[in-house]
Amino acid sequence: MSKHSQRFLLVATAVYLVLGLGAGLVYRELTKNAGLAAGRPLQLGVLHTHLLTLGFLVGLIVLVLDRVFALGHHRLFPVFFWVYNAGVVLSAAMMAVHGLTELGGGEVTAATAGIAGMGHIALTIGLVLLVVMLGQAVWTAHPQEREQVR
Repeated sequence: MSKHSQRFLLVATAVYLVLGLGAGLVYRELTKNAGLAAGRPLQLGVLHTHLLTLGFLVGLIVLVLDRVFALGHHRLFPVFFWVYNAGVVLSAAMMAVHGLTELGGGEVTAATAGIAGMGHIALTIGLVLLVVMLGQAVWTAHPQEREQVR
């Protein structure tokens, strides 16, 4: 991956960090005085965890994997990047909609679940692409080392 692409990935990762931390703060402040039943789970409560894990941590891991296996040079990398990030954004947006609807006492519609499902499908496709790229990098890396193992 070029330095430009690495910087772009780092910026995306940092944005997920800010969004994840912000989502945790918003959840805390919105629910602090909402009078919710103790222990009642809300989708809004796990939004920050999803953003931090799927956005920030996965972004950091991909940056490291790129350094080790040059994943950014793979022809599938741009597809992985955009599909995966579209999945994270779509899933997180629907979690926010679902959580805010619950918090406001409204009814969550089937459309919300359907759109969230599309986000999860995009996440799955992105992760499969990542594993395909990683598998190809591992199986083609250092052929002389593989010969020594045989």
